[in-house]
Amino acid sequence: MKLRARLWRWADHRLGLGKIWRVVAKHGVPPETTSARYGWLYVLGFVTLGIFLLQILTGAALVTRYIPASESAFESIRILTGEGWSGRMIRGMHYWGASAMILFMAFHLARVFLTGSYKYPREANWITGVLLLVLVLAMGFTGQLLRWNQDGLWGVVVASQYAGRVPFIGDFLKRLILAGDVVGGATLSRFFALHVVIMPLMILALVGIHLALVQYHGISERPVPGEPVETATYRQKYDELLEREGKPYWPDAAWQEMVAISAVVLGIMVLAAFLGPRPLGQPPDPASVPSHPRPDWFLMWYYALLAVKPRGFEHATMVYLPIVTFLVLILLPLVRSTGERALSKRPIAVAAAAAVALSLGTLTVIGYRGPWVPDLDTPPFTAAELGDVPADAATGALLFHSHGCQYCHAVMGRGGQWGPELTDVTQRLAPGVITERIVKGFGEMPSFRSQLTAEELAAILAFLAAAAENGS
Repeated sequence: MKLRARLWRWADHRLGLGKIWRVVAKHGVPPETTSARYGWLYVLGFVTLGIFLLQILTGAALVTRYIPASESAFESIRILTGEGWSGRMIRGMHYWGASAMILFMAFHLARVFLTGSYKYPREANWITGVLLLVLVLAMGFTGQLLRWNQDGLWGVVVASQYAGRVPFIGDFLKRLILAGDVVGGATLSRFFALHVVIMPLMILALVGIHLALVQYHGISERPVPGEPVETATYRQKYDELLEREGKPYWPDAAWQEMVAISAVVLGIMVLAAFLGPRPLGQPPDPASVPSHPRPDWFLMWYYALLAVKPRGFEHATMVYLPIVTFLVLILLPLVRSTGERALSKRPIAVAAAAAVALSLGTLTVIGYRGPWVPDLDTPPFTAAELGDVPADAATGALLFHSHGCQYCHAVMGRGGQWGPELTDVTQRLAPGVITERIVKGFGEMPSFRSQLTAEELAAILAFLAAAAENGS
């Protein structure tokens, strides 16, 4: 007996590999999953799983060089990225892999929703899928802080401020995110543990449950108009379909999944090789607010939503919208477990999916192109431009720019549009009110208490007063 056969027999008798293989590879799947026309719609879940395994491999490679300490994290990534082709490639694959994983998971969720595959008996499949989506988005968010740059640090600061608005438990959530009262080494350590250990283990556990449910209930067949899902008859009809027209998973359906994941991994490698990872930017400086934090693309829609929301809707947007969205997704298969699955019979579902896709796409575009994005290129006002003004007003103009105020607030037509125009602010508000808002923060503007001296505050007020006179 050949050595390979002997080794297989030894492992099979002790681990039951042959039985596992027969159960997984030879189980029947609906005929549409192997067709050239519809089969590619069924590879999205497998592709997402394959990308996750790629993330584990590239993440493990990064961890061997990453130092999760506040004084070393940024430098360790900078050195890894600049040392040579391999470091840049691995970090680039991890970055583009994260984007691809979220994208394909969203496509998979959309396919399941549009084909009504969340209905009986696959309600638990959908619920575990939604939980996986939440965990994957959380993985992406925690990964941003591990870069330990300005965007990552201030993104967490903003997230903690939003979490602090949750009724009753806001303070607890804020401290839970920050691992204390402020962002620091403890925050980085907590996010590192979440990103590298806790969340991957939770995802692996949910993936195991999800795959077991897919194996138990089978892959959903293509919906047919006029054949609604009924709990009393569905399983019998599904079993009859598999017996009559079913195909074995291996190799009839598996080859498409292999081709798809190979193409996606190749695409990730090409992007990593030619574009590299996201630029690292500047190291974190809690005392400086150079710009509004810009998250990765998969969170940009929410960033834009927070910016364009009407004033007074902070709690609705920051707190209740995510909670309501999560509850709707979880409860969907429980309240709509039966009925038609075909799109032609579900116009409301089609309209809802189109509205969500259009809203997310529009908000993402706004996030990158909106006129309210901080204007980082705006130059400071010079003494010559201000004209005959006191010396402290000219100094205040430079301070107004160097501390990032001008990035978000326009004065005399120059500056960002994130915050309100401040040309006539000294005519609308008393000096004490303006000072209090600068020192304590106001709305989404952070506090500058530790960044400005009394003399600097007075100089900024003098500049704003001079701007009001010049602008009137």
